[in-house]
Amino acid sequence: MKKLRCLLAVAGLAIAFSASAAGNASLEVQHGWVRWLPGGLPAAGYLTIVNRGNEPVALVKASSPDYADVMLHRTTSSGGTTRMEPVDRMTVPAHGQAALSPGDYHLMLMQAKRPVAPGDNVAVTLQFSDGALLHTQLKVRPANQVN
Repeated sequence: MKKLRCLLAVAGLAIAFSASAAGNASLEVQHGWVRWLPGGLPAAGYLTIVNRGNEPVALVKASSPDYADVMLHRTTSSGGTTRMEPVDRMTVPAHGQAALSPGDYHLMLMQAKRPVAPGDNVAVTLQFSDGALLHTQLKVRPANQVN
C-alpha cells in the first residue's frame, strides 16, 4: 500500500509540474509565478501564454484547487488613477504570445484553501475559448521579489 501511494504521488507530481494543454497542443505556459501577500490577502498570478497554433485563442477562465476563486483582471491607468477591473477574456494571437504581468492582465487568486507561502507551488488550470484546458504550476514568490 505504501509503494502504491508513493507511485501515485510521483505520478501526480510529474503531471503537476508539466504544463499541458488538453485539446490544444499548441498552447504553453512560460515564466509562471504568484505574488504572495501576507495575512490572507488575495494573491496575483502572472505568466506568459505561448500560442504556436494557426488561430488566435482567448483565455476565458481560470481555476485552482488551492484557491476558492480565480479571476482574470486587468490594471488600467487613466488621469493618474490606477484601477483593477475584471475582464471576460484575453486574446492570445496565432503564432504569438500574451503576458499576464504586473500592471496589466493578471490572475486574482482569492481565498486560499490551504496555507500558501513563498516557495510553494500553486496549481492553476486555464480554460480557453476553443475548449482547451492548460494545467500548470505557478511558483509562489514574496511580494518584493519581481523576477
